[in-house]
Amino acid sequence: MSRVRSFLKKHPLWLGFTAAVIPLLLLLGLQYLWLAKLQKTSAIAHTAYLGHYLESVASRIRYHYRAIGERSLNLPASLFEEFDPEEVAKHFNKKPIKGAREVFVLHFVRDNRAQLLFYDRNLRTMVPKTRSPDLRAIGAATTPLMVLRFERSMIESTSLTVHEQDPSSRIIVNPITDEHGTLVAIAGIVVDPEHFAKLVLPDQVTEAFNDFPGSEQEVIVTVRDQTGGLIFSSSPLENGFREDDAERSIPFIFTDWTVGVQSRGLTPEQWAKVSFGVNMTLAVLLALVLIGGLVLAFRATSRELKLSQMKNTFVSNVSHELRTPLASIRVFGEFLRLGRVKESRVSEYGEYIETESRRLTQLINNILDFSKIESGAKTYLFEPADVEAIVADTLKTFEVRLRHTGFEIDFEEPAHPLPLAQVDRDAVRQAINNLVDNAVKYSGDSRRISVSLGTRDGFVTVAVRDFGIGISADEQKKIFDRFHRVSTGLVHDVKGSGLGLSIVSHVASAHGGKVKVKSEPGKGSTFTLFLPLAVERATPDDEAEIARVPAREAERREAG
Repeated sequence: MSRVRSFLKKHPLWLGFTAAVIPLLLLLGLQYLWLAKLQKTSAIAHTAYLGHYLESVASRIRYHYRAIGERSLNLPASLFEEFDPEEVAKHFNKKPIKGAREVFVLHFVRDNRAQLLFYDRNLRTMVPKTRSPDLRAIGAATTPLMVLRFERSMIESTSLTVHEQDPSSRIIVNPITDEHGTLVAIAGIVVDPEHFAKLVLPDQVTEAFNDFPGSEQEVIVTVRDQTGGLIFSSSPLENGFREDDAERSIPFIFTDWTVGVQSRGLTPEQWAKVSFGVNMTLAVLLALVLIGGLVLAFRATSRELKLSQMKNTFVSNVSHELRTPLASIRVFGEFLRLGRVKESRVSEYGEYIETESRRLTQLINNILDFSKIESGAKTYLFEPADVEAIVADTLKTFEVRLRHTGFEIDFEEPAHPLPLAQVDRDAVRQAINNLVDNAVKYSGDSRRISVSLGTRDGFVTVAVRDFGIGISADEQKKIFDRFHRVSTGLVHDVKGSGLGLSIVSHVASAHGGKVKVKSEPGKGSTFTLFLPLAVERATPDDEAEIARVPAREAERREAG
């Protein structure tokens, strides 16, 4: 006993593991017994479910034809007191019968003679017929009623009757009696089996599916004729021919046909076995949730390691980015100090030094701004400003750098003056700088960059387009994440901090705008920055403000 206590003290996790596993095993055992019982009753319950569905289909078919007969064949006896075929035809015109191959009326005239007339749908009137494949079946269906008429027997109740002695001519008849119960006429229809198979069955089966939500995905409904031939199937039968899991005769009419139903792909017994397996599997999976917790912990740790690696890469890239402009400034400064520069090239070297210092300043601003964004300390000074002037001024800082690398920037000035935008000038300048810098880095062999301005949906737009390597659809979802760099063959050759686009996205969001990207691999990329308008149109005061922008921007640069 002391050994057990000692072991548990040294390995307390085993105690917790045992305390969790034993109840879990008991629960699994009890659930196994319960599912075993459930499996036995599931087949019975599923068969009952199929029976209920069959009853719904059969009831709908019965109601469909009974409703047609009661609505259309129930003619008033007064029509036959002074028989007028046109009046009878008007009745059928008002209540058209769908699915009838023939509609007929047998009325009695003097000396108990009977006259048979058919409704002509084209002429919309009643006509006699001496030749019809249904004459014999009609005679057999009406003979019992005619006998009652000749015997002067009273008919106490009238109801629809169906005669199916001839499967090719299925007839529904309705006796029409006067107030004394005397038979004055017989109305009837010869049902069209093709209409029944092609239109009635699909409609009634679909409505039955609506009464049993989800059944359309679970069962297949079949209808077979008196020979067992398949007349209708709600879906193609799987695995060839298979006996129906449940079937029943169609009531009222087509009574020698059967409507059947079978589970989609599985018999009730197979379905019960699968259900048992699924439920047992789910029970086992619950036991694996603890392992899932460990996996989540592992993923969290892996994510932290990945973030740490990204930060290390960031530090390495930033170090390189800092060394490059500093080295250029040091070299050109040393040339100037030693007097090794011709007087004609002093201005050129000064441009180099200014460009590299601006590049260095931009990189440092990115790092500082990212730090402020992460800590929530970043603030903006919003004021009406001319975006065109901000863009033009920003592009000037790239002239020297791009001229010596062969790049050309096509600045498409707007055809009409743009309205003022409500922006923080420095933040927008930084965002545009980052977009152009990004275009330069990923232009590949192309040396062309296009910058255009416009307005859209209440925003001033700045679009920066390159014609380089492009971005895949998967990468487009990640490019605005911090430290992320596009995974291409240039990733080791193109230096950068991975913060530029992240800062652009934050600047756009802080302004109440947005940034969109449109790109295809190998066809370049277009980044569009949306900045909200300050006013709908430029007023005279706005024009004066725009005119003062260049001077104010120059003062800002000198102060910087």
